[in-house]
Amino acid sequence: MSIWFTEKQTEHFGITAEITQTYVSEQTEFQKLDVVETKEFGNMLLLDGMVMTTEKDEFVYHEMMAHVPLHTHPNPEHVLVVGGGDGGVIREILKHPEVKTATLVEIDGRVIECSKEYLPSIAGSLDDPRVTVKVADGFMHIAESTEAYDVIMVDSTEPVGPAVNLFTRGFYEGISKALKPDGVFVAQTDNPWFQKELTGSAFRDIQETFPVTRLYTANIPTYPSGLWTFTLGSKVYDPLQVDEERYHAFETNYYTRAIHHAAFVLPKFVQDVLRGDA
Repeated sequence: MSIWFTEKQTEHFGITAEITQTYVSEQTEFQKLDVVETKEFGNMLLLDGMVMTTEKDEFVYHEMMAHVPLHTHPNPEHVLVVGGGDGGVIREILKHPEVKTATLVEIDGRVIECSKEYLPSIAGSLDDPRVTVKVADGFMHIAESTEAYDVIMVDSTEPVGPAVNLFTRGFYEGISKALKPDGVFVAQTDNPWFQKELTGSAFRDIQETFPVTRLYTANIPTYPSGLWTFTLGSKVYDPLQVDEERYHAFETNYYTRAIHHAAFVLPKFVQDVLRGDA
């Protein structure tokens, strides 16, 4: 008998995958955590019933979260990741030779532990000597930060449970203060099909905080609608004016120099979402 997992992405729509085995199913201090093996996407991490990452398509999200801001900043030596306990963004950050320190602040230590055990191809760089892992509240880390980062990446879940505060203007203002005067910030900002109000309001809040604000997209099959957005806020640098010499020739599966620019070309309905017209 086949066992299927379904993520109900709206009241009337969901995606489903056949499960071959369940490795972890528990309630942590913060959320419901599951790690399952699927026939189509390999091992899959679920939080509160939502797909966080899978072995098959994880590279899209992690590459686009990391390489767009890191190529935008001319010398990203000190980088902070809020959330992202699976370690995929850290793995991509470490491909950049300028990076001297990468700090991961994840509120749920069990996400880190389970990712290391069941998603080693994603979490395998968390023990790198340049990486500092802190099991702590990312919102409070930003609020209390005395460090100045070159780049901050917010790799959060949707705004439920422990991630609610990570989608507020106050948090974006705190990030601005935790960045150096020429710092760059990026956050995942959900999808414009089912969460257009969230995507639009996050963009406008970031726009109120950062002089340069741009939204870009990527195709991620296991995320709601498949069309995912990221919003970049920068104090100085424009991601569309990257010096050609900044691009590194390391291995990727999705991100390219051309994709870096093409990802900012938005469909008309997404432009309307950002203006609040949709």
